[in-house]
Amino acid sequence: MTRRVETLGAIVLNDAPLTRPDPLLVQAAVRDGLRRSGLSVLHWSEAALALRERLAFCQAHLGVPWPAVDDEALLAGLDDWLGTELAAVRGARDLARIDVAAGLRRLLPWPDAARFDELAPERIMVPSGSAVRLAYDGAAPPVLAVKLQEVFGWTATPTVADGRVPVVLHLLSPARRPAAITSDLASFWQQGYPQVRADLRARYPRHPWPEDPLSAVATGRAKPRR
Repeated sequence: MTRRVETLGAIVLNDAPLTRPDPLLVQAAVRDGLRRSGLSVLHWSEAALALRERLAFCQAHLGVPWPAVDDEALLAGLDDWLGTELAAVRGARDLARIDVAAGLRRLLPWPDAARFDELAPERIMVPSGSAVRLAYDGAAPPVLAVKLQEVFGWTATPTVADGRVPVVLHLLSPARRPAAITSDLASFWQQGYPQVRADLRARYPRHPWPEDPLSAVATGRAKPRR
């Protein structure tokens, strides 16, 4: 409920509900409240958080026209991405219903936005045929966590941001624990894989551990039980 409150310092002189508040005053109060309370009062879905990290990555590595999406920038430009939604807010419940991801998409710069999924892809296709999600964290290189057997035959580390940033591969054991972390696949196959193979093939005999992983068929499946 909207209220009119008159104060003298910390003393409340008058506090009364308003049945028909001025929409412009309500909108100004909502924006002021957001700037004081911070963006955490909004409902940040997983999709919104992931989109924000991808935008932050593009801004860090590609610069203009990709927008800054840190708290300071988003609060300063509320009307650019949440103007329509904020105009309808009348209380805390309305704030929680705002589709933050939809608002962030308004910040995608055109025509560059047409290449967003190429520059900062949400998923990458690996040799096994799986489309594996990338984890972004601002300016840091994104992480691709994938089972080691699914990247057999991959000779070059995948890159993003027009080839400027190599992806960090978290190569997982069959138990989905990191067996190796690398941004240089070619070096890993030569130097790291033999030790990983020696350590894990006895523990996971149903999974392939070829001597030559570059000529092996990538797979996400184990051998059937006998």
